[in-house]
This record gives sequence, structure tokens and C-alpha cells, in this order.
Amino acid sequence: MKILLLVIGKTDEKYLLEGMGKYRDRLKHYIGFDYEEIPDIKNRKSLSEAQQKKQEADLILAKLKVGDKLVLLDEKGKEYRSVEFAKHLQQQMNSGIKRLVFVVGGPYGFDTSVYDKSQGKLSLSKMTFSHQMIRLFMLEQVYRAMTILKNEPYHHE
Repeated sequence: MKILLLVIGKTDEKYLLEGMGKYRDRLKHYIGFDYEEIPDIKNRKSLSEAQQKKQEADLILAKLKVGDKLVLLDEKGKEYRSVEFAKHLQQQMNSGIKRLVFVVGGPYGFDTSVYDKSQGKLSLSKMTFSHQMIRLFMLEQVYRAMTILKNEPYHHE
């Protein structure tokens, strides 16, 4: 199985880019992992919230392949402790999924067409974080899950 973290918009904070690069490099040793940014919608200030979500949805759905499992990072998603998330990822790997796609949406969330296509929602916290920070947090949690599954000392109970 491969994992794709698909995000809307670019990350422009240097400290986040450095941290994200660190975990992406680490993940290469455990699992096929890709990170892809979908550019921000052009002229989005002139678009309504619904129009922005629809355009983002079209771009997200165009990135999906047959056999992908789509999981949205969403405030109403399922919350896991890190060990539970590692077990969940192991179940996904064992299920024969070709690619697990986690998506961080734009500032207004997802269009209903993306929700309809999704096969799960994940929340990293009850707190609200910036869309740029969530990327780093998600990368770190996938890395942590891989080290838990390999019984490596990164995670401490």
C-alpha cells in the first residue's frame, strides 16, 4: 500500500516546510509515501464559498485513481490515539488497498461531492489548527504509526 497526503494550497512557512521535509524523508524507509499540493484556486476572492469548494472538489477528485481509499481530514472525523491510529493503518495495509489518500481541504472544508466519494473522516484533535500546520501534524503521526508498527523507540507509552 502507498499513502498520499493531498493538500489544497501551498505551505509558505519555512519552519513547517523544514519539519514536513524531515518526516517525508523519514517515511521513505517505511512505506511508499507521496505528498502533493493542489494549487490554490485562482481569483478565489471573487468566488463564493460554495464555488471555491466545488472547484477544489473537482481538482481533488481528478487526483484519485481506481482502488484508492479517500479519507478526509475533517473536524467531525474519527479521533484516534497514536497506537490506535497505527493499528488502523495496519488494517488498511492488510486489506489490500492500493493507495490510501488523506486530504487536507481548503479553508471552507469540502464540497459534498468529496464527502460522497470519501470512505472515512479523520480528526487529529478537537482543537482547530491551521491547514498548513495540519500537514506537519499528519506527517508526524503517519511516521509515528510506522515506528509503532515496527516496535521502534520513537513512541513512548
